[in-house]
Amino acid sequence: MNRIRKLCMSFFILFVSLGLAQNKSARQKTLEKQKKLLQAEIKQINTLLFNNSIREKSILSQVEDLNVKISVRTELVKVNNQQANLLTQQINVNQRDITNLRKELEELKKDYAEMIQKSYKSKSSQNRLMFLFSSEDFLQAYKRIQYMKQYTNFRKKQGEVITQKTKTLQSLNKALFEQKAQKEALVMENRKAQKELQQERRSQQRLIRGLKSKSRSLAIEIKQKQRKAAEIDKVIERLIREAIAASNKASGKSVKNAFALTPESKLLAANFVANKGKLPWPVEKGIVIQRYGTQPHPVVKTTMIKSNGVTIATTPKSEARAVFEGEVMTILSFKGSNPTILIRHGNYITTYKNMGKVYVKKGDKVKAKQPIGEIFTHPQTGKTTLQFSVFNALKPQNPKSWIYRM
Repeated sequence: MNRIRKLCMSFFILFVSLGLAQNKSARQKTLEKQKKLLQAEIKQINTLLFNNSIREKSILSQVEDLNVKISVRTELVKVNNQQANLLTQQINVNQRDITNLRKELEELKKDYAEMIQKSYKSKSSQNRLMFLFSSEDFLQAYKRIQYMKQYTNFRKKQGEVITQKTKTLQSLNKALFEQKAQKEALVMENRKAQKELQQERRSQQRLIRGLKSKSRSLAIEIKQKQRKAAEIDKVIERLIREAIAASNKASGKSVKNAFALTPESKLLAANFVANKGKLPWPVEKGIVIQRYGTQPHPVVKTTMIKSNGVTIATTPKSEARAVFEGEVMTILSFKGSNPTILIRHGNYITTYKNMGKVYVKKGDKVKAKQPIGEIFTHPQTGKTTLQFSVFNALKPQNPKSWIYRM
C-alpha cells in the first residue's frame, strides 16, 4: 500500500508540474503575440518615417523619428529577454522532472523485475493449489485467494505505471529539445535586435552632437511650436464651452462644464463609453510618434512638451476617419495652421488636427470609420501626421485608453 501511495503522490506532483508548465506556455504565447506586434510596428516605422522616397528632413526631425524607433526596439528587446527567461525556467523544470522520472523508472523497473522473478518461481498451478490447501480454515483460504488477486492487479498496475512514465519521459525529452532550439533561435534574434538598437542609438547620438551648438535655438523653436499648439487647444476649449452653453440653453438646464444631454445624446455617449478600448484607429494604417500628456522633448530633454492627444504618422494621401458615430460640431480654421475637425458623440468629442482636405461640414452626421478628410502631408519632410484627441466635455482623455491596441 505504501508503494501505491508513493506512486499516487508521484503522479500528483507530475500533474502540478504540468499545470505550471501550461501557465508558462500561456505566458509564452502572450509574449510571442507582443513580439509580433512590436515587429509589425517597427516595419511600419521604417515605411512611414525612414522610406528612401521621403524628402530631406531636418536633423531635429531625424532625431525625433529615431527616438520613436528606439523606443519600440527597446521594448522588443525587453520582450525577447522575458521570453528567453521564461524558456530557461521551463527548461530547468523539465530537466528536473526528467531526472526525477528517470530515478523513479529505475526503481519501478527494479521492483517489477523482482516481482516477475517471484511470480515465475511460484507460477505453477500446483504451487498455488498447495498455497491454498495449506490454509487452516476456509476464511484463510478466501483471504489467500484475495491476496493472489490483489498481487496480480498490483503487478498489472505497476506495468501500466512504467508504460505511462516512459511515455511522459519521452514527451518531456521532446519538449526539452524543442525548448532548447527555441531559446537558441530567440537568443540569436535578440542579439540581432540589440545590435540594431545600438546602431540606432549611435546614429541618434551622432545627430544630437551636431545639434548641441543649436540647443538654445532648438528650445526656442520647440516652445514656439508648443505656444502654437496651446493656442489651438484654447480655441478648441472655447468652442466646446460654447457648445456646452448652447446645449444648456436649448434644454433649459444649467450643468456646469458639461453638456445637457437629450435622451438620444445620452444613449450615444453610453455607447461610446461601452466601446472604450475597442474604438477603431482614426487612420487605416499608422504609428504613434508622440504620446499623450506632459513629457520631456526627445532631443532637448530640459524642454517639456504637452499634448492633449497623440500624433500619428501615416502614409501620404491617407484619410482621417471618424472613430465613432456622431455629429460634426465644427471645422476649426486657425491662421497659420491646417483645419481641425471636431466630432461630438454625446458628451464626448474627438478632434482631428492637421487636415489637408475636409470632406464634411458642421452639422453632418457621421458613422464609425467614415472618411472625414485627407491628412496634410508636409511638402518638405514628406511626413503625413494627424493629431488626434478625445475629450469628455472639457477634460482631455488619453486616446490610448480608447483606441484598440494603440
